[in-house]
Amino acid sequence: MIPLFKMSVNQEDVTAVTEVMARGIAWADGQEVPQFESAICDYMKVKYCVVFNSGTSALHATMLAYGIGRGDEVIVPSFTFIATANCVKMVGAKPVFADIEDKTYGLDGADVYRKISARTKAIIAVHYAGCPCDIENLAAFAEGEGLLLIEDACEAMGAEVNGIKCGTIGDAGVLSFCQNKIITTGEGGAVITNNREIYEQLKLIRSQGRQEGDYFGATTKLDYIQLGYNWRMPSMNAALGISQLDRIVELIKKRWLNAWSYDEFLPDDVSPMYCAASVYQMYSIRCPNRDKLIEYLRANGVSCGIWFHPIHITKYYLDLGYDCRLPVTEKVSSEILSLPMYPDLTTTEIEYICEKVKEFYA
Repeated sequence: MIPLFKMSVNQEDVTAVTEVMARGIAWADGQEVPQFESAICDYMKVKYCVVFNSGTSALHATMLAYGIGRGDEVIVPSFTFIATANCVKMVGAKPVFADIEDKTYGLDGADVYRKISARTKAIIAVHYAGCPCDIENLAAFAEGEGLLLIEDACEAMGAEVNGIKCGTIGDAGVLSFCQNKIITTGEGGAVITNNREIYEQLKLIRSQGRQEGDYFGATTKLDYIQLGYNWRMPSMNAALGISQLDRIVELIKKRWLNAWSYDEFLPDDVSPMYCAASVYQMYSIRCPNRDKLIEYLRANGVSCGIWFHPIHITKYYLDLGYDCRLPVTEKVSSEILSLPMYPDLTTTEIEYICEKVKEFYA
């Protein structure tokens, strides 16, 4: 079975984690955490970074840091991982679903405009599968309307728009280091921003609302300033993140090469998602008779999956009374299929996958 994704691991990754474990101390608050944050800032060319135990925690913390809450509305896509919408619900605000456009599968600015109300406080733009959405126009629009723009760049670390990294164009960006992302810490996430006040808030939210200091070694009292959570990233995860980030350029290059191989070998029956600036966190195609193709590929040892089913028609949101029509989202979701994509996928495996796709349509 060719897996849908597989982590790229080298000896440096193993050594980095092992060294933290072997020292027997500072597994929760080691020097690796601020080092990882500093390395992310350098790579993303941003002033501040706070790492978290997951991308979902990072999204939730971003909502809290900006004071989004009851009575507010946040415009989000439905074609995304459910945490993008849930983080809005988690702070008592209302997610308002807007449709996507048919090229990058990012928010459609025209529909975003239609969904704005007096209660709208923010827009969360998603860079799907590593492909930048129409973020520059969304940023200009948000600024003109006086709205916050949060970038869900969980799938797009390393992608750029005119030389600027995705995640650094809006007011804040959220990254994920879950196992299938561009770099991984197993689980993990981060918020990046150039706003010092938001940065300080994020640190308090992450660690029980406690003022900064060495909690486990402090000789003086560290006060609790506000309500917070335990969303810290362990030192082992941060050590792995540092090691992975050291070779992010190599990892992205391998994804590009794999995508180009797919483009070459796939039959005309399917339509690959084209995005010149993508880092290909996933490789997605649009295809007729999608569900039968999934059965055929899996029967022939090829993992594949649907990313994403629309959020607005999940049981949870239907039970909340959501009744919206998003025609492009629903059409794309009915045709989308993600094929195996990871740095160590071989050309031979890609040729095999494409041959099975050809067989199915033949």
